[in-house]
Amino acid sequence: MTAALVLLCGVAVLTGHTVVNAGRWLRRPPEGTAEVTETVAVLLPLRDEAARVTPCLRALLAQRGVPELRIVVLDDGSTDGTAEVVRAVAAGDPRVTLLTGVAPPPGWLGKPHACWQLASRAEASAGALVFVDADVVLAPYAVAAAVTELRAAGATLLSPYPRIVVRTAADRLVQPLLQWLWLTFLPLRAMERSPRPSLAAAGGQFLVVDRAGYLRAGGHAAVADRVLEDIELARAVKRAGGRIALADGSRLASCRMYENWAQLRDGYTKSLWASFGHPGNAALVVALLLLLYTAPPLVAVTALLAGAPAVAGVAFLAYLTGVAGRVISARATGGLAWPDALGHPVSVAVLGWLTLRSYHLRKRRRLSWRGRPVV
Repeated sequence: MTAALVLLCGVAVLTGHTVVNAGRWLRRPPEGTAEVTETVAVLLPLRDEAARVTPCLRALLAQRGVPELRIVVLDDGSTDGTAEVVRAVAAGDPRVTLLTGVAPPPGWLGKPHACWQLASRAEASAGALVFVDADVVLAPYAVAAAVTELRAAGATLLSPYPRIVVRTAADRLVQPLLQWLWLTFLPLRAMERSPRPSLAAAGGQFLVVDRAGYLRAGGHAAVADRVLEDIELARAVKRAGGRIALADGSRLASCRMYENWAQLRDGYTKSLWASFGHPGNAALVVALLLLLYTAPPLVAVTALLAGAPAVAGVAFLAYLTGVAGRVISARATGGLAWPDALGHPVSVAVLGWLTLRSYHLRKRRRLSWRGRPVV
């Protein structure tokens, strides 16, 4: 009984933290905003995105509230006709500049190098830079609202996390963990106020930065060899004396990250090892997650079969409390709450397996993404 009560208390504390983050500390940029008077450069890196770039680019061309909008696109060695699709969609729009990227030099990974090329070629008058991935579709007011929120927060870097579009069972099982993890474990207001680089989070799908602060931090050149270049860029901003902020961007942007299970599996595998660092840290965190969120329903069933209904009841309550945290995070970030949250223990177990796979393939030097080695 004591162990079951400890589990319940641990899950309850974390779910309570989710409630506070979601209800009080999570920034929510306005759905509509006045015009942004400064020049804004939207930077779009592309590598073999011919099948996905059209909705993204059309949404960028339809942006409102930013009279001085510049869109800089980089074709990063695509072999599927991405550049031709960009030219067709842009149809000669003078706001769009299409660049041809060069291969990353030694010491650089592909994504940071592409972003650095874009930032280096952005118009000098641009006061804000907006990095967008090809799988992101912005609402018409998204850029103006995000830049307005960046300035209102007094931040150097703002990460408005998009609504993650889920369609397959694998999506619904794994993708909601992204928002749930930072709402449950990251103290959002402390992250904004603290100068500690270790207390940082960001999502590279939709990232807004003050150009001057970005350059002071070294830009993507400072994170050239980092798999999680978005989080490392946020840390670099803090080391340079800047502030970062995280926001719910579910009303501003949507993102379909992976098309199938293989892409999802490999996408998480390439980067989970970088999220935890030392394997010992990963083992400790995964063990804690499994204990708090996967063990309770198993304990409840085992205790019930063993004739201990009181223990089963406490364990089942711990399970429901964990489900409640998942529901709260989903509703706060535009995700699906029911019935997906009921499978939360399975989601955590799959995350544990993906983490193990990430370290295993890294040790064997078999991690790659988009045809390029990750390590």
